Amino acid sequence: MREAALDKKGEDFRAIDLEGKTIIADTFAIVTGRSKIQTRSIADAISEALKASGHHLARTEGYNDGNWILLDAGSVIVHVFTPEQREFYNLERLWAGADERKVHSS
Repeated sequence: MREAALDKKGEDFRAIDLEGKTIIADTFAIVTGRSKIQTRSIADAISEALKASGHHLARTEGYNDGNWILLDAGSVIVHVFTPEQREFYNLERLWAGADERKVHSS
């Protein structure tokens, strides 16, 4: 997942460990794309990587708009933001007490 994002020039990839902190997911992955076209490209690459690693992609939100794309793979939720949206929603601040999770290449 991380490598897929970085291959598409995604920036500032973070994986936040939420296990035991919420029922929403065990991991939030967050990455920035510089444009709507790039966020879609990153989302496509991550979606393929998730499927290849055996995750079922339950839904995708925000793809058409491209400012904030959410990929829901059950225990993993990926947020692909444009810089402005990432700064505005600041999920890292919201989950500031959570640890970063190591994400293996896939």
